[in-house]
Amino acid sequence: MLEKVNSTEDLKNLSLEDKKVLAEDIRKFILEIVSENGGHLASNLGVVELTIALHSVFNVPEDKIVWDVGHQAYVHKILTGRKDKMDTLRKLNGIAGFPKTNESEADCFNTGHSSTSISAALGMARARDIEGKNNSVIAVIGDGALTGGMALEALNDAGYSGTRMTVILNDNEMSISKNIGGMNMLLSKLRTKRTYTKSSVSIKNMINKIPVVGKPFVKIVQRVKRSIKQLIIPKMFFEDIGFRYLGPVDGHNIEELERMLKITKELDGPVLLHVLTKKGKGYEIAEKNPDKYHATSPFDIETGEVKGKKGKDYSKVFGDKLIKLAKKNKNIVAITASMKDGTGLREFQKEFPNRFFDIGIAEQHAVGLAAGMAKEGLIPFVPIYSSFYQRAYDQVIHDVAIQNLPVIMCVDRAGIVGADGETHQGEFDMAFFRLVPNLTIMAPKDFKELEDMMEYAVDLKKPVVIRYPRGGESNKITFDKHDEIKSGKAEILKDGKDVSIIAIGKTVARAMEVANMLKDEKIDAEVINARFLKPLDKETAIKSIEKTKCVVTIEDGTIIDGLGTAVKELITDKDLKDIKIKSYAYPDEFIKHGAVEELEKLYHQDSKSIYDYIIEFNKKQNKEKGENLKEERENNE
Repeated sequence: MLEKVNSTEDLKNLSLEDKKVLAEDIRKFILEIVSENGGHLASNLGVVELTIALHSVFNVPEDKIVWDVGHQAYVHKILTGRKDKMDTLRKLNGIAGFPKTNESEADCFNTGHSSTSISAALGMARARDIEGKNNSVIAVIGDGALTGGMALEALNDAGYSGTRMTVILNDNEMSISKNIGGMNMLLSKLRTKRTYTKSSVSIKNMINKIPVVGKPFVKIVQRVKRSIKQLIIPKMFFEDIGFRYLGPVDGHNIEELERMLKITKELDGPVLLHVLTKKGKGYEIAEKNPDKYHATSPFDIETGEVKGKKGKDYSKVFGDKLIKLAKKNKNIVAITASMKDGTGLREFQKEFPNRFFDIGIAEQHAVGLAAGMAKEGLIPFVPIYSSFYQRAYDQVIHDVAIQNLPVIMCVDRAGIVGADGETHQGEFDMAFFRLVPNLTIMAPKDFKELEDMMEYAVDLKKPVVIRYPRGGESNKITFDKHDEIKSGKAEILKDGKDVSIIAIGKTVARAMEVANMLKDEKIDAEVINARFLKPLDKETAIKSIEKTKCVVTIEDGTIIDGLGTAVKELITDKDLKDIKIKSYAYPDEFIKHGAVEELEKLYHQDSKSIYDYIIEFNKKQNKEKGENLKEERENNE
């Protein structure tokens, strides 16, 4: 059936039975693609019927469908003309793993982070009204994303506005991990409405048939019904803030979904359709482990086992070390924004359930909560992905840094992460944290240094940022030397006289690799592990730069306001003369999706590109020296 569907128009011509067959075809197709390319699996398997129903009822691109987060948009992409390109999913120059407006006009809004869809959809609906158009606008948001403050702010505005739009609440009781919090409790009660609604209709029909007293009695019951409803579904949150609430409806029943979606088209004002789906639907392994298969590397479909052996990674090292620290220090607590598995905190939760806090998808609250805890004497560790820390920037400044509170902000997935693309690359954290007073910013060269930095951060009793990459250590360079971590003190890993290579974090291994390559060319490179972006070890850097007169900086971040900028500022401030500097970092642009190694080569951040530059520079230097000597001899003669 999938072979017959190349557009949404083809879909609209199918019978209900054909659509059911199509749903199963799509599930098999997604399994094949994700098992080869990796990607978001469980969430996409859960929205197959919902997406089919949406495109059966609505007409994109005239009608606008905004997918919250967007990791569940594979089915949407398949049905909107990208089926034949799905084998390039998440690959360099291929189909993106999230909606992209430059990829298809069916993608009306770029998404990638949680809780943004209602705001964007409301903006589109208001623009439609101003322009006098009549199209439909739909936001599809998961129950986990409703814990995000931005979603609640948008619900508040949309409900009060009376603007015609539809919010589809895709309720699978999961975000990445199991949902928690008050919003989840509300939705649990709303799920009981299905039973309530069915029994209500049955009783009403039965009583209506009673002669004489039947209909009057129904009216009496209806007057009481709201009170009963409040007992079953306390406060009817969505209706109370201005939405027309419909549902819950079975999210895997195409016929019922289409019926309800057609109703939403006819209603004025904001409508919320509550849809119950099962994450991982149709693939038993993912149904039983939806958190594990939320996002996955390539895997074997038969067994569900990830292809290739997964080694130790920074997140695991962080989690293990935090347990050791917490055993020694009762004041240490851990906070996660619904990412306990991704950030390595699952075992910490088991070991210290009373000192572990999963606050849902709410990064701003996570940092504000940590500040409150720190003010009262606790030592909170807050591991959040780099691209998600962007959402808590105000709290970092206002709640933590101004008060100089000992919150340890662990920036996971720092630097380029690869296949998830622009919304998930972590190249900005060093730049935006560096601007904030009172912060100490560190990045480890390997696992051992991460552990040392965590110990140092606990003892420092000030706000600390520790950034580390996705994945594991370099498989090319092993470090035997680990100097003690001292405030603002770099580590000289190799002495040299020809060029100073200053690197930080994962790029220190690359610096050592380049230095080893340069040995064959008789170029003696000095390698400095900066360790601290802030405070920068100015003394060590100046001494090396004045010796070599040539400095190369390497970092896994943006070219603006990171390590390279800090070193350039140092050279200017100290008025160092005749210094040649080259900074290796990512350009001032959003970095597209692709394998990390491919992106490093594309943006000339790989070891060979750095090596080639130094070789070429050295040739020019030697040539200039030769020409100067020749000129000097001629003058003497």
